[in-house]
Amino acid sequence: MNTYELKHWKLKQDVIGIDEAGRGPMAGPLVVCGVILPHHYQHPLINDSKQLSLKQRQACFNDILCDAKRIMIDVVSVDVIDTLNIYQATKQSMEAIINHNHVAALVDAMVCEGDVEIQSIVKGDQQSISIAAASIVAKMIRDNIMIAYDQIYPHYGFKNHKGYPTQKHKQAMAEHGLSPIHRRSFTFKSK
Repeated sequence: MNTYELKHWKLKQDVIGIDEAGRGPMAGPLVVCGVILPHHYQHPLINDSKQLSLKQRQACFNDILCDAKRIMIDVVSVDVIDTLNIYQATKQSMEAIINHNHVAALVDAMVCEGDVEIQSIVKGDQQSISIAAASIVAKMIRDNIMIAYDQIYPHYGFKNHKGYPTQKHKQAMAEHGLSPIHRRSFTFKSK
């Protein structure tokens, strides 16, 4: 799980893994995360956040917060997503994290530009421990944001579907209209 990191670690170089949570939902922010792990870091559970149970994700999240050398989070608002589009918002946020850290970057399936070595890895959250760690942190933070939004906008069921286009979410939108956290660019194109 750390094959991509090893070449950097052998040279005593840090490497940042970058992933996001929230590209597909119709509501809520995008959360982009970068994680720099200690050299030769291993963890028995860290993997693609979608392949872990909530209990496993929480345990990994706590360990990553304790063990990581550095964690960067960028919460991208619905307004920015609607202005730029979700692809450009994701790319811009990932590049900001890359350019802020000045270390080699491993990115989950996005082509990014910067002044450092950047490797885009398809299904990177299943192949790179740094990207997997970033995916876990991003998902935990975004899920908690959506659970908080559920308290503000209880009609939509955000705590259950986290803003993704489920049937119940679409029904709630039809009955109650759009909330301030719905993505207009995505929502209107999805009908």
